[in-house]
Amino acid sequence: MMVAALLDLGADVQALKRALSSLPVDGFKIQILRVVKNGLDACDFHVLLDDAHENHDHDMAYLHGNDPGHIGHHGDHEDHGHRGLPEILEIIRQADMTERAKGLAERIFRILARAEAKAHGVPLEQVHFHEVGAVDSIVDILAAAVCLDDLDITEAVIPRLCEGTGTIRCQHGILPIPVPAVLRIAKEHGLPLTFTQVEGELVTPTGAAIAAAIRTDRELPERFTVKKTGIGAGK
Repeated sequence: MMVAALLDLGADVQALKRALSSLPVDGFKIQILRVVKNGLDACDFHVLLDDAHENHDHDMAYLHGNDPGHIGHHGDHEDHGHRGLPEILEIIRQADMTERAKGLAERIFRILARAEAKAHGVPLEQVHFHEVGAVDSIVDILAAAVCLDDLDITEAVIPRLCEGTGTIRCQHGILPIPVPAVLRIAKEHGLPLTFTQVEGELVTPTGAAIAAAIRTDRELPERFTVKKTGIGAGK
C-alpha cells in the first residue's frame, strides 16, 4: 500500500524497477496496476512470487530458532525464508539504489529486527526472519525506500496508526491484534495507536517499521496547501 501510494504520488517507476532487478534475490516479479477500490481510482503494487518462494504465513518474523534444517511448506529447506539481519543488510548493500535509500531500508529492517528480538526474547544476532525475511517483504521494504528517496521525502507527519481488532493466525498459533512486534515498535518509537471497529489486522510489523523509520512529526500544521496526493490499494 505504501509503495503504491508513493508511485501514485509520482515516484519514478524505472528507478524502482532498476533497483529491484539488481537484487541478488530471485523468485519474484512485480506488477503495477490501476485498480478501483471503494469507487476510488488507486495504484496497486503487487509482488508476485513463484511457488518455491510463496509466503504462506502471516507477515511477521516468527523465529524457527537456530535450526537451519527447518522443513518448509513444500518439504524443502526454505533457505530463502531464513535470512538473518546480516544477510538482509548485505542484500541491501548490493542493490542498485542511492546511499540514502540504502540507509533508509537498513533503518527499517533494524527497527523490525529489534522488535522481533524483544518479542521473542532472543539476542538481535539470533533473529532468523521467516515471513519478514521472505522475498516479498524484502522487496516491499526496499521498494518503499527507493520511492521515498526518489520523491525526496525527508519529513513525514504521522499523527497515529489506525489498528483493527481480533486475532490472527500465524505459524505459532493464534495471536491477538495488535501483534507483539507492532506493539514493540509503537512503544519504542512513540507511535500512537487508534483502535477501529474493523475486524482484522490493519497495521503489520513491516508497515509499523516503515512508519517509525520515516516519521518526523505527529502534528499537522494548522493550515497547509495540498500539492499532490497519492492513493495506494491495500490487500
